[in-house]
Amino acid sequence: MELNLSIPALLFPAISLTMLAYNARYLAIAALIRDLHKQYQNHSSSPVKKQIKQLRKRLGIIKAMQAMAIISFILAVVTMFLIYIQMKIVANLVFGISLVALMISLSLSFIEVQLSTKALAIQLNDMED
Repeated sequence: MELNLSIPALLFPAISLTMLAYNARYLAIAALIRDLHKQYQNHSSSPVKKQIKQLRKRLGIIKAMQAMAIISFILAVVTMFLIYIQMKIVANLVFGISLVALMISLSLSFIEVQLSTKALAIQLNDMED
């Protein structure tokens, strides 16, 4: 397959939308942490402690998935520059790495969604008790 400028450029809207979704998840978790902080100050119950533990994991994963998406985006730009200066072999390699970084970011997003579901289950269990 011949790599041209339009192929890595196709990643721009996908990565941009992915970053928006990741930032929205981060902001939602930040708001949840602030709410939990207030609850924890009033009474440090077991469900709140479990949620705090889950949120620490989720924040770490979100940080990693944002970093991998940014790396993917940067490498897509580098690929376009390498194509522009006629370094096609290196451009193919860099573009491949960009795709791998995007796949890692999406995989981390999947894991974070699973943890989010567990956190919601903790809250539901607390309400049922």
